[in-house]
Amino acid sequence: MAHRLTAHTIDDEAALRALLGEPTAIVCAKVSDRLNALTRRFIEESPFLCLATSDADGRCDVSPRGDPRGFVRILDDVTLLIPERPGNRLADSLRNVLRNPRVGLLFVVPGVGDTFRVNGRATLVTDVALLEPCAVEGKTPALGIVVDVEEAFTQCSKAFERSRLWDPSGFVERAALPTNGQIHRLLQGEGFDADEYDRERAARYARREGFY
Repeated sequence: MAHRLTAHTIDDEAALRALLGEPTAIVCAKVSDRLNALTRRFIEESPFLCLATSDADGRCDVSPRGDPRGFVRILDDVTLLIPERPGNRLADSLRNVLRNPRVGLLFVVPGVGDTFRVNGRATLVTDVALLEPCAVEGKTPALGIVVDVEEAFTQCSKAFERSRLWDPSGFVERAALPTNGQIHRLLQGEGFDADEYDRERAARYARREGFY
């Protein structure tokens, strides 16, 4: 099916494979249905992950999750627990899980190009016994996401090497980008006080208000 901008599209896997070729046996062999003593280390050392979800109609969302290193609990080699911290209450990921439990996780370790991917099925839980070990700053999360692992594998570092993501010489100053307040003003109109919004947000963050 042609896209509105081009007729040069790929519509089936045969055409895709004709362009890309087949994966090697060693690449296919890296995918496991569980963690092991070595791959667990990527989760234990990771303070940040991206959580991919979709709703019943296939509309997708990717959301960041971050906490002190090793914040995702490894309950066993086929089960993970992600604590859910306070957010903006849109609950995009959580509402998606209720409609479609399939999720994808990408674990990132600072300074390391290789990442770790997990695909599986998610369940929202409120079990205090499971969640109490996730407490930070004396606050236990009210909710968590249990992920039953179906696929687990490392991802090579090419994306990080190409992007030079960890190279400080390529870091961008925050002031070079628009603030959240400025974006709100563009969306809501000139009557929105962008400066006040940014000041209040910075003050809340300085107080760590709503972090846990």
